[in-house]
Amino acid sequence: MSLESNGKTIETTASGFLVNIEDWDESVASAIAEKESLALTDEHWDLMNYLRDEFINNGGNQPNTRKMVKAMEEKWPDKKVDSKYLYILFPGDPSKQGGRIAGLPESRRKGGY
Repeated sequence: MSLESNGKTIETTASGFLVNIEDWDESVASAIAEKESLALTDEHWDLMNYLRDEFINNGGNQPNTRKMVKAMEEKWPDKKVDSKYLYILFPGDPSKQGGRIAGLPESRRKGGY
């Protein structure tokens, strides 16, 4: 499968994850989000940047929802952040859908809070 972004064809897996993490940029994220009917806000970008930072700079770590909640509580101290809030941002699962839009490989980890 593939998607188009800025006149380039980007290869994706059957489930929509990028084949090559190096193909990702903000326009690719926007194209994936549009395909999934999501309008990206600053909060979406904060969470995606956190996921990318963890994966790229922490040995391929793909945080579960609990760790994402803790990280975003620190990032957004004026909001009540819980798993429900993250699922409002990414209804298709914050780690899976967020990771897909952030250009990360598909997580092989089983669910969990």
